[in-house]
Amino acid sequence: MEETDRKTILVADDDREIVYAIAVMLERAGYRVLRAYDGLEAAEAAEKNEIHLLIIDLMMPRMDGLAAIAKIREKNNLPILILSAKSEDADKILGLSVGADDYITKPFNPAELVARVQSHLRRYTRLGDIHGAKENVIVNGRLTYRLDERTLYADGEPVRLTATETKIVELLMLNPGRVFPAEEIYRRVWKEPAFSVENTVMVHIRRIREKIELDPSAPEYLTVVWGFGYEIKKH
Repeated sequence: MEETDRKTILVADDDREIVYAIAVMLERAGYRVLRAYDGLEAAEAAEKNEIHLLIIDLMMPRMDGLAAIAKIREKNNLPILILSAKSEDADKILGLSVGADDYITKPFNPAELVARVQSHLRRYTRLGDIHGAKENVIVNGRLTYRLDERTLYADGEPVRLTATETKIVELLMLNPGRVFPAEEIYRRVWKEPAFSVENTVMVHIRRIREKIELDPSAPEYLTVVWGFGYEIKKH
């Protein structure tokens, strides 16, 4: 399968049987799999190897999953999927807040896990077809988005965004002034049906604001239209 050529996935969980089961599934799908059994081992593996996607548990010894994600995010914007027995919204939001892109609860459907991995890698490695643009550069006040680079600049400096954040920014920058409901953002970015996705989208919006706004508590660009959705204001 073309999408999986030379893609390396790091699987981190203190349950060795789960790591083994996931590794077997992903290897059958054509991926190379690295294994880690605690958060510190995961962070070290991500630093020493070229990793294209991370699947990580939250509750692990030596360094928990949240701390490992935060450490890995300092240098890498690869897609991160949290795999955990915790299903409460608070745990999901906390995981997304520190930099995860998706959240899968145990027990999981093997086919769904592989499908999500493939979906995130497609978004990470290829420019999507949200609208298409004839110009490679979109300028809006302090913000500049270069489609060929898939890079957002604020005041001339590149903004470090995750793959999911980049996709959201791209959608909104291509449509300045248009209000997108959370459900539409989720469908376009995650390429999945949207059910109760407001919290997931809200966390990503908040993270983007913290990176682009001079005062995230009073945003001038990425704003919410209460009861409707989110927009990038025209400047």
